[in-house]
Amino acid sequence: MTIDTIFQKILDGKRINRSEALRLYNDADFHELGHLAHQIRLTKHPDPLVTYVVDRNINYSNICVCCCKFCAFYRTPDQDGGYVLTHEEIGEKIQATLNLGGTQILMQGGHHPDLPLTWYEDMLRYIKAYHPIHIHAFSPPEIVFWSEKEGIPVSEVIERLRKAGLDSIPGGGAEILVDEVRSVVAPNKCPAGQWLAVMEEAHKQGLRTTATMMFGHLDTARHRIEHLFAIRESQDRTNGFTAFIPWTFQPDHTQLPDCRKLTSTEYLRMLAVSRLVLDNVENIQVSWVTMGPKIAQLALYFGGNDFGSTMIEENVVKAAGVTFRISVEEIQRLVTDAGFKPMQRTMDYTLLENF
Repeated sequence: MTIDTIFQKILDGKRINRSEALRLYNDADFHELGHLAHQIRLTKHPDPLVTYVVDRNINYSNICVCCCKFCAFYRTPDQDGGYVLTHEEIGEKIQATLNLGGTQILMQGGHHPDLPLTWYEDMLRYIKAYHPIHIHAFSPPEIVFWSEKEGIPVSEVIERLRKAGLDSIPGGGAEILVDEVRSVVAPNKCPAGQWLAVMEEAHKQGLRTTATMMFGHLDTARHRIEHLFAIRESQDRTNGFTAFIPWTFQPDHTQLPDCRKLTSTEYLRMLAVSRLVLDNVENIQVSWVTMGPKIAQLALYFGGNDFGSTMIEENVVKAAGVTFRISVEEIQRLVTDAGFKPMQRTMDYTLLENF
């Protein structure tokens, strides 16, 4: 099948298969691919809006026994620099976020071997008792870790967290949803099937989630396409993903230092193909955190319709030596200069009046 035939298939509203997606990824003209992705983005979102969310990433602990090769953030239990935030420290960060017009916090930490599930429940209850904020927290690998540690089903872990105050789950820990890659870069994390099963159970219980992909380490083009189709097939079953967020691996200070950083062109190509494959995921988020604000601005013409989070605080990517920072005003200016109208949103993409 020719590239033009695949393009026309997409324009006709038909789904492409794995081989067609891989053909586009490998062989399609860069500019034509971006143009098609932008056309599909405008079909889904004809109003000239680009959304963003005001939130803060709070890493409640960096102590972790996973030891993922791509992570520069974690500390082992006996290593200097490990920490666990107190409820009061978390509360101070949340109040500062609210003071800046934030609507949610994103909370993730390591696989701490000594904290029971009740510690996380108490943390959620404390937050909800004192702060009117949406809690977008944890990740499938964390939930699987607690399930195995406590000897209870994943469904029970999610139910207990939900009742304690969890509002939604971010797509962290997906990396590449192909086990031949995961078993090398993150051998102690849950396999791909369990990641998907956690998300589908969360959707079943009424929680919305996001989906992510970190690419550019030991993965290939085929692995990246397999990841997209795993997300698409899961979304067919549950329709619980609100957005897809791909970003490039940052190798500095990790156990994979020989991996080269992907180029902006490689990132934009992946973003465009994501928009074309994920016909059932409404929102594609650009990654200014790893690519910088100018490439994120350009990504709005390669399939992206969401500028992501202001990330008042971000620690994980920062640990790998990437320190892009951005304000609400800067997001609004970048979006406006790109020809769109910026609009603040909540996690589920409810639009808010701009602050």
